[in-house]
Amino acid sequence: MEACFITTYRCNARCEMCQIWKKPSNSRDEIKPDILEKLPRGLKKMNISGGEPGLRKDLLDIVSVLNKKARKIDISTNGFFSERLVEVGKKFPHVEFRISVEGFPKLNDKLRGIKDGFDKALRTVIRLKEVGVRNVGFGIVISDKNKDDLLDLYNLCAMMGIEFASSTLHNSFYFNKLNNKIVNIDDTVTQMHKFIEALLKSKRSNLKLRIKDWGRAFINYGILKHIQGETRPIPCGAATELFFIDPHGNILACNGSKTPWIMGNLKENSFEEIWHSEQAEGVRKKVTECQRGCWMVGSARPAMRSHIWIPILWITKNKIKLMMKKEIWC
Repeated sequence: MEACFITTYRCNARCEMCQIWKKPSNSRDEIKPDILEKLPRGLKKMNISGGEPGLRKDLLDIVSVLNKKARKIDISTNGFFSERLVEVGKKFPHVEFRISVEGFPKLNDKLRGIKDGFDKALRTVIRLKEVGVRNVGFGIVISDKNKDDLLDLYNLCAMMGIEFASSTLHNSFYFNKLNNKIVNIDDTVTQMHKFIEALLKSKRSNLKLRIKDWGRAFINYGILKHIQGETRPIPCGAATELFFIDPHGNILACNGSKTPWIMGNLKENSFEEIWHSEQAEGVRKKVTECQRGCWMVGSARPAMRSHIWIPILWITKNKIKLMMKKEIWC
């Protein structure tokens, strides 16, 4: 399984597409690292997110506990609190970092509501690389407002030899938004086609990053289907292949539901008791009946892994199409 720990609902950004900052958690009520000891060992991957995880003064302690629970750890952050992130990177250079930006400086700072936010993000990437962190990159939330920066930002990452992750607008309790909408769909779809084609044609010198770009092409194919209101390319495995922990210790199915789908609370029960409870089974039933069609990396990645032939076949077919100078299948 994979998991995500939402460390806090506090955030220093004022993003247009995510208003988690309007309903911040109280730092006194956020679970301490020792509660995380209840999580099972052997998780495939653990994402550490927020809000802004850099606001947690005990971030290093959180990573120290989760490092024993998961084979891979990544941190999603806006990069503003460089010193705290670099402290983690120094001790755990294998931890992956995704620094959120919404385009180049002027646009990023407007959409994220942080003065000099792009400068901070770039400086954090540089400093993390400097202390030996092996896996660093930018992440973007694709919309009609930043579609024109998408391809250039990817090319910048390719030139720098760093990762580039992407997602798109969603509405849920987590984002505290129910009115996110891409207005200019046609132009956004056009830019997405160009981006997916660029990923499939990846010219990165590093073979591993080139193969990752192919996989991300499929992820962005799923994003494109979500933008167009179509069905997910692979069914969701929330509450089975992945779970979330919120700042209060609740085990959730995902972060895409309209209201939180709570399976239990780690402060009250063991993980095993929660995972095999009637309440958890009720949540899984909701997942099977869910029609929201979310497509975020947290749920897409484990779904791709459990249905590996689907992305492999899609990638193979489209790379053949490109070799024959035909349009890709999206």
